[in-house]
Amino acid sequence: MQIKGVLFDFSGTLFRIESVRSWLRAVLVERGVTVDEADFERYVRELEAAGALPGGPSPRHVPAGLAAVWAARDESAELHREAYTALARQVDLPDPGLYDALYERHRSPDAWRPYPDAAEVLGALGAAGVRIGVVSNIGWDLRPVFRAHGLDAPVDAYVLSYEHGVQKPDPRLFHTACTLLGLDPTDVVMVGDDRHADGGAAALGCGVRFVQHLPVVERPDGLRTLELVPGVA
Repeated sequence: MQIKGVLFDFSGTLFRIESVRSWLRAVLVERGVTVDEADFERYVRELEAAGALPGGPSPRHVPAGLAAVWAARDESAELHREAYTALARQVDLPDPGLYDALYERHRSPDAWRPYPDAAEVLGALGAAGVRIGVVSNIGWDLRPVFRAHGLDAPVDAYVLSYEHGVQKPDPRLFHTACTLLGLDPTDVVMVGDDRHADGGAAALGCGVRFVQHLPVVERPDGLRTLELVPGVA
């Protein structure tokens, strides 16, 4: 297969969110809230168990009253915010303003780090004339994250679930991306970390390749080893 286009997932594929500990500490400092170390560690454990950090650990349990919102969370900005702030509110934090502040923090470019080989692989694909799209289940505009980290130039199209009201693995999201790139799906490869969500591209005839959703320091060359472009492996 000659690869003419590559679609990339965002979280866990090209970028990784900061840890729950870093996320909470940054917001406490920003709001001038002081807690003792024992309470801080408890909040970290409880927020992690709740799955309150988008892109972080999944919830250990989704409350029954939140199940419908959780299932559709990436279909709109409103549902995304509602789902994650509700999960965070299961934890009794010392300042009621922290819940919205935590949500805002995760949308900040400072909360995200690109994987070490992301710039190299995107740059090599662009230089080879391969069209690049980003297809993400998300409830907010991730374009500023790409710009802030200098990874926006090679990207030809962004297809974000909340802008289309459709979530992966629905083939319509991948079809939209291929159409924006001007390519037949059979000439396109989808790269992601979720075999269910990202694997939906196969229904259109796209090739599908996977990376592991690991911390940045533990996955230095996961994208490079996919051999998406000759000479970069």
